Amino acid sequence: MKRWFKILLKILSVVVLLIVLTWLAGAFYISRNKKEVLTSILAQLNKNLNGKITASSMEPTLLKSFPGISISLNEVLLRDSLWAKHRHDLLKAQDIDVSLNVLSLIVGNININRIAINNANIYIYTDSSGYSNTSIFKSSKPADDKKPPSKNSTLAIKKIDFNKVNLTVDNKKRFKLFNFNIDQIQGRMKYLDTGWMGKIKLKTQVNSFAFNTNKGSFLQNKSLEGTLSAHYSRKLDAVMLDPEVLNIGGHPFKIGAKIDLGKSAFAIDIAVDDILFKDVALLLSPNISSKLLKFGIAKPINIRGTIIDDGSGKYGDPLIKVGITVRDNVVSIPAGTLTAANFDGTFTNQDTVGGVIGDENSAIKFYKLRANYFNAPIKIDTFTVNNLARPIATGLVTSQFPLTNLNNTVGTEDFEFKNGTADLRLYCKADIDNFSFTKPVVSGRIDIANADIVYLPRKLHLVKSALKMNFNQNDLSIQNGHFQLGKSELNVNCNIANFANLYYTDPDKILVNLTMHSPQLYLNEFLPILGPRMKQKSASSGSSMKAASKQLSNVLEVSKMNIKLKVDKAIYDKFVARNLNADISLRGEGIYFDKISVAHAGGTLSLNGNIIQQSSSNLFKINSVISHVSVKEFFYSFDNFGQKTITSKNLMGYLSSRVNITGRISHVGKILPRSISGKVIFNLNNAALVNFEPMVNVGKFAFANRNLENIKIRNLDGTLTIRGDKIDISPMQINSSAMNFNVKGTYALGDGTNIAVDIPLRNPKGDENLTKAERREARMRGIVLYLKAIDDGKGGIKIRWNKDHDEDKDKGQDQNKKRDVRIKWD
Repeated sequence: MKRWFKILLKILSVVVLLIVLTWLAGAFYISRNKKEVLTSILAQLNKNLNGKITASSMEPTLLKSFPGISISLNEVLLRDSLWAKHRHDLLKAQDIDVSLNVLSLIVGNININRIAINNANIYIYTDSSGYSNTSIFKSSKPADDKKPPSKNSTLAIKKIDFNKVNLTVDNKKRFKLFNFNIDQIQGRMKYLDTGWMGKIKLKTQVNSFAFNTNKGSFLQNKSLEGTLSAHYSRKLDAVMLDPEVLNIGGHPFKIGAKIDLGKSAFAIDIAVDDILFKDVALLLSPNISSKLLKFGIAKPINIRGTIIDDGSGKYGDPLIKVGITVRDNVVSIPAGTLTAANFDGTFTNQDTVGGVIGDENSAIKFYKLRANYFNAPIKIDTFTVNNLARPIATGLVTSQFPLTNLNNTVGTEDFEFKNGTADLRLYCKADIDNFSFTKPVVSGRIDIANADIVYLPRKLHLVKSALKMNFNQNDLSIQNGHFQLGKSELNVNCNIANFANLYYTDPDKILVNLTMHSPQLYLNEFLPILGPRMKQKSASSGSSMKAASKQLSNVLEVSKMNIKLKVDKAIYDKFVARNLNADISLRGEGIYFDKISVAHAGGTLSLNGNIIQQSSSNLFKINSVISHVSVKEFFYSFDNFGQKTITSKNLMGYLSSRVNITGRISHVGKILPRSISGKVIFNLNNAALVNFEPMVNVGKFAFANRNLENIKIRNLDGTLTIRGDKIDISPMQINSSAMNFNVKGTYALGDGTNIAVDIPLRNPKGDENLTKAERREARMRGIVLYLKAIDDGKGGIKIRWNKDHDEDKDKGQDQNKKRDVRIKWD
């Protein structure tokens, strides 16, 4: 063995021996002088305190910090001078391990190398006046500012450990509450003339991290674990945390911070990559997270943020700024889902610099948003949600897409799109009630071209449709609209005042003023409109396109509509009219014909009335004036008004009439048999009754030599009262080419026909040369047949003698001048 190595071993042996002897001497000293050492330690710790630290006992723990000397202080209490008032112990520890410098101990000074606080509660309390129990650490003696603290100060503890410690910071004045269950904190300190620097390793659980106890806690029930590098600047009286990775809730966050101890202020920088949006939202206080969780982002995102408290107490809440980057993601919003979403987003609770910090001044902003919204590609340069207490959303939305993209994504069975394109540019501003858009203010346009749309609730199929919708804040106008329904064409212009205000809240109060023109209109193609309208429903509280589509369908059903319609040619089954002009209103469950005029069958028709829509059939009321129309065409056009006795084949001439009737019409536009009631006052001019079976039967019975198959009537006035399946015929004098006769009674579509017919046998051809007055006097002279038309029991009519005729009641006769032969059949 070389000599130098032997010398080195001897030196090391001596050093080790000295260390062991010193350690033994320290241990012996502590064992023999427990009380004095405890008193010395407490005196050292109580130096410059505005309060007192006490311990019930002290035990040496010799091997814990070899080669240092360790002791354990039991039942340690640290209380400030006003403890009796607020009753909060600053420190209450089951035991505190203290590692001492052996040499300083021997020479009579207590130099603490390490303190480990175990199984303890630390409660830092500030009352509503601003007094804190940490004032215990303020020196009761004037400080000598000219003499900087020495880095070798006896209180310059190099190692501080917390094990199983509950730490609470309770600030009643500023409504702050921080509470941590500390599993372990290890602090290793190095002291410099300018301050100190060190490493802090921590493992803790956050119970409360509330900057404002009225709004809840950040990081609640989240774990914190990692190592932080810190340094303290005595000049700035601030602690700086270098950016290091800290696991929060099991996810790595890069954290950096500056804590201004003098102002009780701080600024924290946070960066995290590849984290789910909901995991970040749950780290924030409930007043913020509850609103952010109304949104969802499917795939992980990158986030950068800062939390700043200036220590002034002016705002209460800390300033929060968060930025996120979203690429090719799926974003859920209250009104649906954005797919293939790309944007940069920000959140701040102080949108107006210098303003208050809180919900009222909060904002969520999306920049350069590009996404597909229910398969419609949308672009929004800036979308903002301001004032999270009463959120207002604003943004300029642009999009161009084929309408077929909306199929299978709208979430409702009300609409089906088969063709067409949409081009929209809308600036929107809307209140958000529970994050559902309400009371929107919209400006801009939507252009629909070459659309093929099926409105399923009424089975309306619109093809080759186009329209331009212009939104002017609350009002909506539709210009140059064109629709084709089957062979019908409609050109539409429309104005809807106060549309935006009423759309969500009172759709039944929306009034649509619609002007339409059609070169040709097939009315039967609009029969689905006769179906019952939907009952009004409250707007859904759901936040999806399904709810929006249902809302639109509801608006279409319950809103009021005034229609001015001009049609060059209108066709309904056999009915053909020209130059139709109509004022029509749709209100509630009714279709109201305020004024309709039309040219038909060589004359004109005008009417007003209504159709009340009901579940099984529709009730209608018509007041009509008919002027000089071909009676043959008129009956043909209206399918003989639901009866088969007198048809268009039996009639010739021109009809003028006043009609006041009510009845029922089916949902497919057919008048229900026996449903009509009302009155018809009519005039027939240059008319003829052709092949009318009852009259032909009369001819066979009594007038075989006369042509009753074509009875010409120059003029006839009459009144018919319709009562369901019965028609009451007011007494009429009919003067025709074949005979003159009087008729009255009841004609029944079923059973109940009872018509009295008084027929003079004289041939009216013999009276052609008489004056009008003479003809009236002579028409009932001679033999008069008193007949009655009644049911034959087989669904037909039979003619018999009217045995019940009372000659004293014959109108138009002067009983004093009667010379006619009257036949009364018994």
